[in-house]
Amino acid sequence: MRSKFDEQLLELNKEMIEMGNMIILSIKNAIEALITGDEKKAWAIMEGDTAVDHLQKKIEGICFNLLIQQQPVAKDLRTVTAAMKMVTDMERIGDHAADISEITILMGKNSQINKFEHISKMATETMLMLNNSIEAYVEKDVIKAKEVIDHDDIVDDLFVEAKRDVISLILNNPSEGEEATDILMIAKYFERIGDHATNIAEWVIYSLRTSEAQEVV
Repeated sequence: MRSKFDEQLLELNKEMIEMGNMIILSIKNAIEALITGDEKKAWAIMEGDTAVDHLQKKIEGICFNLLIQQQPVAKDLRTVTAAMKMVTDMERIGDHAADISEITILMGKNSQINKFEHISKMATETMLMLNNSIEAYVEKDVIKAKEVIDHDDIVDDLFVEAKRDVISLILNNPSEGEEATDILMIAKYFERIGDHATNIAEWVIYSLRTSEAQEVV
């Protein structure tokens, strides 16, 4: 019975890593499409979001089977519970990649997005947080997960600066208010991605929780 459980845990881990890599690629491509105004790439990201949703359902199915059929002990229960929570955050990150891509298409190639330095920095920092949160899961690294959580303050501060930039654009060029609103939404999506990466890191810590891990936190 235990060997069957271990096999299913390995399958869960494999699918979680695949989903993590999938959303990292989605965000990376969404950022590239945004910066270059590549509408074709943006459409591909939106269409690819279905694959993320399907993988989420597959992972949730594995988790439910582990909970119902295998009656996991405390440590394994934390692993499965954390996976179910993390996959929800991953799915939302995939949604935000699609959201950013949709706005990219609406703004078109003449967007002023590249003039907003703080949003470019938000894209870089959230990408770093997402990469590190997935690596923390793969490597079972509590220290790296804690660093992701601490890093969220940087993204939050950049969001405040980005809002100021957008307000300045509206005040100086009222006719560009619609695009300013779109740009603010993009900043908000990056801020949310940072929050979801933080959630993933927190669940990584929870899944690995021992007396030693608790001391690190």
